[in-house]
Amino acid sequence: MRKKIAVIGAGPGGLASAMLLARRGFDVQVYEKADRIGGRTAEIVLDGQYRFDLGPTFLMMKYVLEELFEDADRKMEDYLDVRMLDPMYRLVFGSKSMLAHSEPAAMRREIERCFPGEGEGLDRFLRDEEVRFRKLYPCLQRDYGSLTRFLSPTLLKALPHIAVGRSLYDVLSDYFKSEELRLSFTFQSKYLGMSPWDCPGLFAMIPYTEHAHGVFHVMGGLNRIPEAFAKIAREEGAEIHLSCGVKEVLRKGRQVTGLLLENDQRVDCDEVVMNADFGHAMSTLFPGQDLGRFAQQALEKRPYSCSTFMIYLGLDRTFPDADHHMIAFAEDYKRCLEDITKHKSVSEELSVYVRNAAPLDPSCAPEGHSALYILLPVPNNTSGIDWDVQAPLYREQVLDLIARRTCYGDLRPHIRAERIITPADWERSGIFLGATFNLGHSWDQMLYFRPHNRFELFDNLYLVGGGTHPGSGLPTIFESARISSNLICDRYDIPHPEPRPFHAEFAY
Repeated sequence: MRKKIAVIGAGPGGLASAMLLARRGFDVQVYEKADRIGGRTAEIVLDGQYRFDLGPTFLMMKYVLEELFEDADRKMEDYLDVRMLDPMYRLVFGSKSMLAHSEPAAMRREIERCFPGEGEGLDRFLRDEEVRFRKLYPCLQRDYGSLTRFLSPTLLKALPHIAVGRSLYDVLSDYFKSEELRLSFTFQSKYLGMSPWDCPGLFAMIPYTEHAHGVFHVMGGLNRIPEAFAKIAREEGAEIHLSCGVKEVLRKGRQVTGLLLENDQRVDCDEVVMNADFGHAMSTLFPGQDLGRFAQQALEKRPYSCSTFMIYLGLDRTFPDADHHMIAFAEDYKRCLEDITKHKSVSEELSVYVRNAAPLDPSCAPEGHSALYILLPVPNNTSGIDWDVQAPLYREQVLDLIARRTCYGDLRPHIRAERIITPADWERSGIFLGATFNLGHSWDQMLYFRPHNRFELFDNLYLVGGGTHPGSGLPTIFESARISSNLICDRYDIPHPEPRPFHAEFAY
């Protein structure tokens, strides 16, 4: 008889696990409380015609996604239309702006144009950070369920490259003298919900992989990725139950015995894969259970990422000269991030990200219209900010900033559809403290010290998503799904492909 796997949550991690496990012969049932798949990688549709990604808007480390499809005996290109972006994005500093390219010669020319004499730093950055990446990435492809697994030859070889005690900003200061250029290679810490002055230096691998391997747009939006996983999972016999939330994880001692659904139906299973937000799940799905350091009161004391303030706008005009991705930095960027991460206040200094996908991807909006995605980092809900009061005021600040500092001008006369999501909305949707990037990525919450892929408190509960190892971000969430799926297969002696050593061709 096939072993039964219950998957909680139809986000990209849960659906990647469902796809892999169904392909390997398990009986897989996915339970999703929403009426759609995707989790934070779902699609938002306004007025039936303006389409947006809810969360992530571009793909890095495409080779990880390609390998997942290979592990399911599929080809990515049969399911997704993926386009490389070059330039990757425009960065705006006051009156100066710079295009970031993934092609090194073009990037070097742009650096010299904006920051004369600094181009040589790019060569050293690509050369030295390739070494760090090759040493560190294998550490993200394995589980750390025990100290023996933690103190492995793989990690010991990587130790000299971990940059212990150094921040991402410190590491990039070795390559560039200009403050603005340093920020151009460190703002990626916001992908983890952190400040570059606090983000561990080993995460220099994030700007490195952008510049060495590029960033990509998925036609139709990144929501097409979980849709592809779901399609393959169903082709392999998995069932996905929407509008079917989980009320409780049933257990006996260290053994999970099944799930109690919100409709009071009981589901028996052999293994559980949990793709729910980690803090929210610990606070809601284990009533009466002594969770020790994972209890709600203990979790609230841990460091968490920042949150995001989102504006999705359907507009009755186009912006053909605007870049696909644009970031306008606060005039005092460090103060902006300190207000967010340390003081937990809405900063007067605003940094804003805008995606204008319609020129490349006409599925986003009707002809002659645009669908602008606007994101600002803001404090998580430990701030105590009343977003019902703050949101309308903040919206006006954001639109004023866009009008003043970007090519878009005043958007207000052209708005035909709009949605705003605040940290309070994120928390209401099931994100603990509204921390959209999950647990912080401080030194004490990485690798062995992050919640384990096979969760420590139970013998047959596996975690996927940003709250477990390797951490937040789509590529690492994909890796978490692969790690947990492989652990389940190992338990039942089912063969599976091993993670491949890095093999993509480097642009440098």
